[in-house]
Amino acid sequence: MKPIIGITLGDYNGIGPEVILKSLASPRILKWCTPVIYGSSKVLDFYRAKFELKEWNIQSIQDASEAKSGESFVINCWDDTATLIEPGKETKEAGKAAFDCLERASNDLDRGLIAAVITAPINKHNIQSEEFKFPGHTEYFTERFEAKTSLMMLVSDNLRMGVATGHIPLLEVPAALNADLLRAKIQLFLSSLKEDFSLDKPRLAVLGLNPHAGDSGLLGQEELEIIQPVVDEFRAKGHLVFGPYPADGFFGKAQFKEFDGVLGMYHDQGLIPFKYIAFDSGVNFTAGLPVIRTSPDHGTAYDIAGTNVADPGSFLQAIFLALDLIKNRMDA
Repeated sequence: MKPIIGITLGDYNGIGPEVILKSLASPRILKWCTPVIYGSSKVLDFYRAKFELKEWNIQSIQDASEAKSGESFVINCWDDTATLIEPGKETKEAGKAAFDCLERASNDLDRGLIAAVITAPINKHNIQSEEFKFPGHTEYFTERFEAKTSLMMLVSDNLRMGVATGHIPLLEVPAALNADLLRAKIQLFLSSLKEDFSLDKPRLAVLGLNPHAGDSGLLGQEELEIIQPVVDEFRAKGHLVFGPYPADGFFGKAQFKEFDGVLGMYHDQGLIPFKYIAFDSGVNFTAGLPVIRTSPDHGTAYDIAGTNVADPGSFLQAIFLALDLIKNRMDA
């Protein structure tokens, strides 16, 4: 039995449906997994007709337990009779539908009916509700699956980039950064590199917070008082943890190629260089969860939604990474 992979539709007015359809258009994907889309037959049919995609079957089922190898499936997660599909437009209805898909897939992860979930992009504004009060997927899955902590990790062929603090304002980063947080993130990163990526002795680089990694305290104390002592603790225990490195020089000299993972201190410090290096093939992976969740490293891209120019490369890589993670966790 090939792994059953859940795929959430995301915001149906963004590029999510397009990259999903393009990723699953080749029957070769069925050699490795059984895809189940949590979404809407109406939405998928709309985009298939709009883009004149090659005919292939997507079977509608009521429950993931009905999925079988050799076909792609869709579970309708809301009553789409009156759904108005408007590519490139932000609507409350699309946000509510995105949450319905996410919740249904999460429930099936809980039930063990799917082996992993790949999430298409959501709009972080229109999805907000009493049920979803999170800055993004990472925080939602962390609470939903009761993880003590998690790590946003961006993955490509030659770079695994994590961030100690995630979706918070830049002004709040220094106050959020403390020794306990950093210890937890480094330990989680190392564990994931071993269990999820099968690396026996991973090498982890840690970036500084301030310009020039604080310049010996001249430009900030966080490196001296928080980051360096925690790095030294891990080194004393035999872990290959190095830093703190000045972020500009680290990426400017391509030092990331010498390590199995890189931990940045805040969102843009990690995601700007990562997306520059691997925008079309990068994958967002939430490490530290008891379940496997990946996603493409881009957003809803309303500006190109409905124009048939969205590149499915990142979404395909999100599927392939999920399959690798399933195998590695089984073999661990």
